[in-house]
Parts: sequence; structure tokens; C-alpha cells
Amino acid sequence: MNSRTKKFFSYYRPYLGLFCTDMACAVVVSAITLALPLCIRYITKNLLEPGVPEALNQIYMMGAIMLGLVALYTACHAFIDYKGHMMGALMEADMRNELFNHYQKLSFNFYDEHRTGQLMTRISNDSFDLSELYHHGPEDIVISLLNFIGAFIILISINVKLTIIVLLFMPIMAIYAFYFSNKMREALRKSKDRIGDINSQVEDTLSGIRVVKSFTNEEIEKKKFDYENKRFVESRKNGYKSEAYFYEGLIMFTQLMTIAVVIFGGVSIIKGSLDLADLLTFLLYIGILIEPIQRLGNFTRLYQEGITGFERFMEVLEVEPDIKDSANAIDLKNVEGNIELKNVSFKYKEGYDHVLKNISLNIKVGEYVALVGPSGVGKTTLCSLIPRFYEVSEGEILLDGKNISCVTLNSLRKNIGIVQQDVYLFAGTVSDNIRYGKLEATQDEIIVAAKKANAHDFIMNLPNGYATDIGQRGVKLSGGQKQRLSIARVFLKDPSIIIFDEATSSLDNESEKAVQDSLEKLIVDRTTIVIAHRLSTVRNAQRIIVLTENGIDEQGTHEELIELNGIYANLYKMQLKI
Repeated sequence: MNSRTKKFFSYYRPYLGLFCTDMACAVVVSAITLALPLCIRYITKNLLEPGVPEALNQIYMMGAIMLGLVALYTACHAFIDYKGHMMGALMEADMRNELFNHYQKLSFNFYDEHRTGQLMTRISNDSFDLSELYHHGPEDIVISLLNFIGAFIILISINVKLTIIVLLFMPIMAIYAFYFSNKMREALRKSKDRIGDINSQVEDTLSGIRVVKSFTNEEIEKKKFDYENKRFVESRKNGYKSEAYFYEGLIMFTQLMTIAVVIFGGVSIIKGSLDLADLLTFLLYIGILIEPIQRLGNFTRLYQEGITGFERFMEVLEVEPDIKDSANAIDLKNVEGNIELKNVSFKYKEGYDHVLKNISLNIKVGEYVALVGPSGVGKTTLCSLIPRFYEVSEGEILLDGKNISCVTLNSLRKNIGIVQQDVYLFAGTVSDNIRYGKLEATQDEIIVAAKKANAHDFIMNLPNGYATDIGQRGVKLSGGQKQRLSIARVFLKDPSIIIFDEATSSLDNESEKAVQDSLEKLIVDRTTIVIAHRLSTVRNAQRIIVLTENGIDEQGTHEELIELNGIYANLYKMQLKI
């Protein structure tokens, strides 16, 4: 049993009692299915003949027995339908939790390579298909095997020749079913990929709906969606074609089998080797014999859908986080904030060019450092290496003398506050978003943080103050307001190190001043790295580091770099002219 097979069956473990009860009910359902035609055969063969003593009372008694069996059958089937489905739903929830938790462990590299819509499909559609397989799969197998074996034994006891005729159809049906089940599996795999592409397209378009509308590109987005939709329809067409051949073929074989039994059974009756009661019983068991094949056909569909979903599920689950705690990782305590980069190089993948090459830098405790330079030289990437969002390709980064690869990610990132260029706010209230910096924070602590971030006044002017719902990604707020909420979030976190990917260049003057004021309060007594796009905003930095494709080309105060009349001075003069 390989690791994936073990993993597949491991989800039954927490619900073993429920599973065993479900299987016991399936056995009872199968037994009653086999017993009812025997009751009918007993009545037609033994009680309908003239002169049978107390035949009427025996018929009533058999009727009562059959009613009792039907009641038990109904109760067991109801348990299977309700509790069995609940077991599948609980297992589905467990798998979703595991996959979602695994998503949290994966690094930025993984998300750089995968589309959000595809990841959403794996946690929603695929897990639902799996829950159906987990519930119906064992049940279908147990009932099918019991019904088939039981029906076969009863049929052969009634008439060997007729049973052999029936069995001649079985190998042909099996080969036919196997061929088209493989076709179904291939088509289902493609259709799952296609629905993931549709989800990705929808997510992409709806996330950027304001850009779409501002450029009046609705028709372009419609065409892109239509293209993905047509690809999905094409994949489903192949799936439905295989499914139609599969099921219609089974129906055809069933009808041929019934015709053969009627013809050869009729001949046997005329020859006196079979009576009418046995032929009727035989036909009833033909239905029971065929039902497992149809049920297995349904299982094949569930299996194809479920196992395809499981393979896609495991593809993600088997992705090892490339950034994780080392075996002997320690927690950072009493962090002061001294950051040292020693010959740090980084590239996103093997075969790619280096984004950073041999960067050495020492940032002292409480120092306010600005990173400047042309776009694309790796300023944001450098800052992403410090909290280990990406792993350095070469060299090492030290925090208070400790290599960050030897400390726990949780303790490292708890001591680093990041205000990103693209502010992300979650759907919910103002308080919810500020509290994200410290989940156990009181409302008073939230208000204090908001005041430090110059956000309290505008929050109080919102319809419901701190209880105002800000919409998806904070769409009901301005850029400056969103930025100040993100700063309030960091105030509440109270880290030793601040990384600010400055985004004030897109703000109006009033908002920029408010954000700058809140930033000045935030950096007091903290090690601060600011990625500066507008150089005028970092004139007060204690050190300005000029990063180019060659690495660190210049560093010093604003006045020192202007006097140097190099790269920084040219960039500064260019911005003054704009």
C-alpha cells in the first residue's frame, strides 16, 4: 500500500464507528434485497397450489414478514442516506481544513506559480467529489458484491443452464465498462482543470473590476471568459459522451440478458425442466444481478471524479514548504533590531538571473534606513528576505546576531511589522482590520493605535465608526485611509522592526502628510527600513542606501549623497523637475 493509498484511507479513522454502522446497514439492505424474491417464490411455488392447508394464513404471515423486512430495509437505507452522507461531509471538512492549513505554510514562491482560482477549486469542488466517494464508494462495493454473489448462488440453485447463459454476458460487460470508465476518467480530469481555469478567470476579472470598467474593457473580459467556458464545455462533452456510452451499454446488455432468459426459460418450461414460478423468480434475480453492475457503474463515476479530485488534492498537499522551521529552530526573545546581511544573493528559481547579488549591509538597532533606486533592482525583494517570505539563495541574514534560518518563523515575523505598498484590508469592520495586528487586543487598544496612525478622526466620521463595514479589500475607503489603517494595525502589533514599502506617491497632499506623520510616530525607537519611491519623503532618513543592478552603489545621508553628485543626486534632481 503506497503512501497516497494510506493517506486516502486515513480519513476514515476518526469516524470508524459510524463507518462500521453504515456498512452493517449496507449488509442488511443487501440481505433483505436478496430475501424478498425468495419470499415471493415461496408463496407462488408452495402456497398457490390447490389443497395447501391453511394457505391463506401462511400468505398473511409471509406478507407480515415481508412488511417487516421492508420496514427494516427503509430504516437502514435512511441511516445510510443521512448518517452516511454526514460522515462524507465531515471527512470533506477535515480535508478542507488540512488543505487550507497547508496553504498557510506555503511560501510566496508557491503562490507566484499558481493561480488563485485553481487553488480555490481544489478546496471546494474537488473535496465535494471526494466526500461522495468516501460515503458511497464502500457502500456501493459492499452491496454490489453481496447482491451479485447472493443472486448468483440463488440463480444457480434454480437452474444451472440459465445461469451459465447469464454469466456469458459478464466478461463482455466488464471489458466494455472498463474501457469507457478510463475514457470517463481522462475527461473528468480535463474538466476539473477547466473549471479551475474558469474560477481563475472570474477571480481575476472581479478583483480588477474597477480597472476593467475604467478602461471600458468589459467585452475583452467577456471574450476571455467565453474562451475558458467553451474549453470547459468541450471537456464536459467528451465526459458526457463516454458516460452515455457507459450507461447505455449497460442498459443494452441488461435488456439482451433479460430477452435471453425469457426465450431459453420459455423453452425450458415447454420441455418441463423449469416451472413458471422459477422463471418469475429467475427474472426477479436477474434485476438483482444487474443492479450491482449498475451500482458499480455509479461507483465508477464516483471513483473517477473522487480519485481525480484526490490526486489534485495530494498534488498540493505533497508540496513541501520550501520555507519552514529548522529542526533546532529557537524562538527569538527580547529582540533589539540589529539586522545584518552577509553576501546575500537571491534568484527566484534555478536557471533564473539573480535579483540580488552579494549584498552586504548592517542596519543598527533603531536606525532609520531608506532603500532607493530604479524599479526592478530588488528593493522589495530584499525586504521580503528579512521576514523569510523568500529564502536567500546564498549568504545569510542575521537578526541580533542570530541567523534567521535558525529561528522560528513565528517569532521572527512577530517582531517585524510590514506596511505594504499594496495595502490589503479584509472584508469586515474597521476594528476587525486593526485588530488583525493583535487578535486579543481590546477596543481601547485599537482606538489608541488608530490615534497614533492619525486614523481616529476619519474613522469616527464613518457611518458606524469602528463598527463600519469597509467592504471587500476596503473598497469603501480612500487610499490614504486604507494606508493609515494598515499603519494602525502595525502600531497594535508593536514590533521591533518596521518595513515600509512606501505608497504615498499615489496619495493627495493631505493624505500623504497624514500618512507621513503617522509613519514618523511609528518608527520612533524601532529599526526601520523604508522603500522610497518619492525621494523627498525620506530626506530625514539616517541613512539612504542606493540599490542598483550592481548592488549597493551609494549610501549616506541625503546631504552626503547630494554632495557626492552620483546616482542618488541625479534621481533626486529628476524628481524635482517633474
